[in-house]
Amino acid sequence: MDLAQGQRILKIRERIVSNFTHEHWQEIGLLTGFSDLINKHQRLLRSLSWGDEDYSGNVLNVLTGIASQNKKTLDVFENYLNEKFDDETHYISAKPSERKITFSPGVFEVPNTPLEPDLVAVMMPFDAALMSVYQTIQNACTHTGYRALRADNIWENSTIVQDIFSLIFRSSIVIVDFTGKNPNVMYETGIAHTLGKLVIPISQSIDDVPFDMRHHRALTYYPNTEGLQNLANSLASKLGQVSA
Repeated sequence: MDLAQGQRILKIRERIVSNFTHEHWQEIGLLTGFSDLINKHQRLLRSLSWGDEDYSGNVLNVLTGIASQNKKTLDVFENYLNEKFDDETHYISAKPSERKITFSPGVFEVPNTPLEPDLVAVMMPFDAALMSVYQTIQNACTHTGYRALRADNIWENSTIVQDIFSLIFRSSIVIVDFTGKNPNVMYETGIAHTLGKLVIPISQSIDDVPFDMRHHRALTYYPNTEGLQNLANSLASKLGQVSA
């Protein structure tokens, strides 16, 4: 599978995750002749029903399987999506939802840019003591085919808060480090959740993770060589599950 086809599949996956219901999957199965592959997949329709975090990865798995058997089916998917849904809509949520909302924030300007499937936004204190942690996150992302960015890596707007919002808006995944209970990180996590992003929390201490966030199974780590290697392995495993 070449690069262009891979990018095409990722864009189709993005639109499917934002829009497809069970009925759409049944219809596309009939149109492509792959109803059996869709219905017999162990997790696809089940993860859609329950809104599980692995739904996006399951969609990618099914799309890749179908395209590997018949590349022309990608044309069928694209034509179906263009017919059923507005192709001009920017889909920014990492998970499907039966209810969609339109929002108009007063503090931020909504970027006129689409989701970047390989972009991971990193929200953490801008602290020199945590630079090795950020480098660890970058390495884990690179290893699994993602790009990791912090707001201090970019300077596109006159205010840092707009750069942060734009970065989260464009990202498919947001990694947040709660170490030190930084209030900015808490605020940015709220933005990510509101935009429907897949949030992966990490922390040096579980006590730094807000109580109502602990059910998200934060990855805890020690800030030493062994601890950072373990963090890299855990993040790579989590990211691999998302993209599998």
